[in-house]
Amino acid sequence: MTWRPIEKPAAVRRSANLVDYEKTCREFDWPAQRQALSGLPAGRGLNIAYEAVDRHAAGPDAQHEALRFLGSDETVCSWSYAELAGQTNKFANILRSLGIARGERVFSLLGRCPELYVALLGTLKNVSVFSPLFSAFGPEPVRQRLALGDASVLVTTRALYRRKVAPIRDQPQLPLDRAPAPSIRP
Repeated sequence: MTWRPIEKPAAVRRSANLVDYEKTCREFDWPAQRQALSGLPAGRGLNIAYEAVDRHAAGPDAQHEALRFLGSDETVCSWSYAELAGQTNKFANILRSLGIARGERVFSLLGRCPELYVALLGTLKNVSVFSPLFSAFGPEPVRQRLALGDASVLVTTRALYRRKVAPIRDQPQLPLDRAPAPSIRP
């Protein structure tokens, strides 16, 4: 299968971001970099999910493609900034409904799929900590990381749950005693 490449308009194309590393290090200025970011509305601080998605969803780029996923079965999933903002807001609201607070750890055991990005950005919107787990881990490495990381939530697929989590679900020191969250698929 051949895929149509994502073309950037000529006005958006740029040269390499980092041409001279040493010069960039010498001239780097945190306050100047902070000024380049939009910041949350009403001066409420910074959130990388807002910078990466929501500020675009609220502007003229709302309907531009933000995420394109090409599945191994040749399916294509494409979300605009507005759609991605909606999905990540939904995920953040699910975390809030589960009582997941600022700083709590949200782990993911997912392959490369759009839901991984939704979970990541939604977790950041909730001001929680996102911790990805490698989907090739076996049950014991998953259990150890969830326990050591003091996980509050695990986001995974049904298949990975059956293979990696179900065998260790009843073992001591495994957090995650909350009810499963609903699916976030559109």
